[in-house]
Amino acid sequence: MSSQIESEAEKTGWLRQSSNISLEEVNNSIKIPNKAGFWRKFFAFAGPGTLVAVGYVDPGNWATSIAGGARFGYTLLSVILISNLIAMLLQSLSAKLGIVTGRDLAQATRDAVGKKTAFILWILTELAIVATDLAEVIGSAIALNLLFGIPLLLGILITTLDVLLLLLLQKKGFRIIESIIIVLMATIFVVFAFEVIVSKPEVSALLGGYVPKFEIVSNPEMLFISLGILGATVMPHNLYLHSSIVQTRQYKRTKEGRKEALKYSVIDSNVSLTFAFLINSAILILGAAAFHGTGLNVSEIEGAYELLSPTVGVGIASTLFAVALLASGQNSTITGTLTGQIVMEGFVHLRVSPWLRRIITRLLAVVPAFIVTWIAGSRGTGDLLLWSQVVLSLQLPFAVIPLVLFTSDKRKMGEFANRTWVKVLSWLSTGVILVLNVFLVVYIIVTGHDLG
Repeated sequence: MSSQIESEAEKTGWLRQSSNISLEEVNNSIKIPNKAGFWRKFFAFAGPGTLVAVGYVDPGNWATSIAGGARFGYTLLSVILISNLIAMLLQSLSAKLGIVTGRDLAQATRDAVGKKTAFILWILTELAIVATDLAEVIGSAIALNLLFGIPLLLGILITTLDVLLLLLLQKKGFRIIESIIIVLMATIFVVFAFEVIVSKPEVSALLGGYVPKFEIVSNPEMLFISLGILGATVMPHNLYLHSSIVQTRQYKRTKEGRKEALKYSVIDSNVSLTFAFLINSAILILGAAAFHGTGLNVSEIEGAYELLSPTVGVGIASTLFAVALLASGQNSTITGTLTGQIVMEGFVHLRVSPWLRRIITRLLAVVPAFIVTWIAGSRGTGDLLLWSQVVLSLQLPFAVIPLVLFTSDKRKMGEFANRTWVKVLSWLSTGVILVLNVFLVVYIIVTGHDLG
């Protein structure tokens, strides 16, 4: 039966290398040692998971997590845990799609829905990428303002210069890009590990926060911030990105080669997302340990920066906080550009120069950020961050549903199709994400509520 399914999948063309290669310039470019132990092979496959994990510590999530900790202590740590488990599941499906079929999610969607529908989906996905880039622009501008006193408007303009940085990195090879991302992620992790230690959290209450509590649902304010945390966790662009960059490895395009690549890629993804989980937990823990019960109104990143050092009694705490924010913003520069290239080539088979792609994407984010900041100041940037999350929420169904459908279809995936228990968990996770995202968007539109 297995060979019959495999044969059917081969006939449909889904278990062969796609004629349109994803990220062609780096596809199948990183060597994998044939005869090597577990650790050598793991480090050869490691890297894509870190690029994916970047989306889970985006500046757009920071204010929500800090506010959640400041208002409700450690209670919402359980929301971060559940969100991360869902993310691990969906990212593993994304890696599976890319490794098994030789297609990224954008290419697979185009193959399934046709050119006209694919064009509409491309436009929607581009809006999500712009929203992601918008969060990076604002986060970097805020960090530059906090560290060096650079006005927000000037900081927004300065962020356009990272186009040159990215172009330089792309010429050095994909492994260099992964290394830079790993360094930046490590910086964020170390900073927040230090911040948590100096804030002296109550360990028993902290651990208890990972146990879900009924009051999260019964308390409207707590539920709203929980929706903000969960709704911003699984980013649609990450699913397109992961399904493409796993194909940069030179694994054998055979059944055995795919199984091995999938094994190591899932480990890589889960390890990286575990670090993202620890960082997100640390942000909320910091908000709880430093500000909960103090009566201080901490609802935005700038407020947390100003109050952090005086509250924990360590002068460098605020500075390190801003350094981590800057690192988080710069991470998104690289992953946003790569995803833009992936969806443009995958949905509409349109190839443009990387420098042009980056400039277009960055200007689409910089212009609204500049105008809103000019008119409304720092408060306006906070609202813009909020609405960037809403745009991402609206795009999420168009990425998650096709991903689960494709990876569950034996005619497309052969024996790699999702098992029954994976299907159940995948659709359950998808349902939870979609319901909560719809609720979040409707609630914001109807009430004008601010995540802060």
